[in-house]
Amino acid sequence: MNNKPIIALDFPGEKEVFNFLQQFNESLFVKVGMELYMQEGPSIVNKIKEQGHDIFLDLKLHDIPNTVQSAMKGLARLGIDLINVHAAGGRPMMEGALEGLEAGTAAGNKRPALIAVTQLTSTTEEQMQAEQKIALSLQESVLHYAKLTKDAGLDGVVCSVHEAKAIAEACGNDFLRVTPGIRMLGGDAHDQKRIATPDGAKKDGSSLIVVGRAITGAANPVQAYKEVCQLWEAK
Repeated sequence: MNNKPIIALDFPGEKEVFNFLQQFNESLFVKVGMELYMQEGPSIVNKIKEQGHDIFLDLKLHDIPNTVQSAMKGLARLGIDLINVHAAGGRPMMEGALEGLEAGTAAGNKRPALIAVTQLTSTTEEQMQAEQKIALSLQESVLHYAKLTKDAGLDGVVCSVHEAKAIAEACGNDFLRVTPGIRMLGGDAHDQKRIATPDGAKKDGSSLIVVGRAITGAANPVQAYKEVCQLWEAK
């Protein structure tokens, strides 16, 4: 799995996806989320893989352990590179997800990396405390979920840039910190609350970044992607 910026393919269907991808003459790391997967199913994953791209399948599974384990066993057969669950599902569920991925991965192939969502980057501390009845600070909640995820044997978490450094200190630098909410300087935050620029994310400890409309909504997506890469790869 490479560390290129992950492009969120938040499109309504296959036609829009491949109209976008045909503009690039290189292999990419892309995210297939619920919107696209629910419209097109596993076939969209297979078609993107056939073009040589790495895939983060962003389905955020959250159910009883047996159901998640069985689902992961089937999803592993798609040859994806990265997939996630909700840490709020608990340690047995996360362990079941890992077991399912391992069982579904063909012999001799590398298991997809498995990460867990801590708190969504669209969630504020006030919202978390009022709606989830979590009396901790947002960072304390995220760190708690990150430690639980590591204890369950997973490879990392989805978090905001603002918690990435603390998670690296608590869980080790090899523990992935995948951060959405990436925007270019002066860009629209849209529905994200905890955001950062690509270079800010690198400085603050992100392992991988997920970039959506800053690239997919740009007048020149290829140029926008190159600019994100330059910022992300800067020393």
